[in-house]
Amino acid sequence: MPATLRADSIGPVDVAVILFDGNKFNGDVAPALADLNDSGTVRIIDLALVRKGADGTATVIEANDADVADTFEGVSETQFDLLSEEDLAEIADGLEADSSALVVVWENTWAARFAAAVRGSRGRVITQERIPRETVLRAIAALDEE
Repeated sequence: MPATLRADSIGPVDVAVILFDGNKFNGDVAPALADLNDSGTVRIIDLALVRKGADGTATVIEANDADVADTFEGVSETQFDLLSEEDLAEIADGLEADSSALVVVWENTWAARFAAAVRGSRGRVITQERIPRETVLRAIAALDEE
C-alpha cells in the first residue's frame, strides 16, 4: 500500500458515480484520470466499475482486477479501498439493467494547502455544492445574450 492518508494534510475528498449506457466499459476515461493523478491535481484513492447485465445481475470489478487492471494501470496502485462492498452493492442496486458505472474516490490535492489553512484557523466547511453543468451552460448563454 502506498503512503498513508494523513488527516492533518489531506485535501477534500470527492466520490463520483459516472453512469454509462451499456455494460461494456471501454476505458476511454482512464487516461484522463491517470493524467490528473500523475500531475498531482488529484490523488485517486479508490476506483471500481459496477456493471449490471440485461438480466439484472450485477458485477463489481475493482481497478486491480485482471479485467480492467491494464486500463487503469496508472491509477490502480493508489488504492486505499474506501469503497465498501455495501457501498458498491447500493450503487449496483440503483443501476438500470444493461448499464455500468465507474465509481471514483479522489483527494483534491490541489486544495490540500487551503484545507489545512482553514482547519488551522479553526474554520470548517459548513456547506459545499457543485453547480450542475447545465446550470453553468445556461448562465453562460444568458451572459452571451446581454
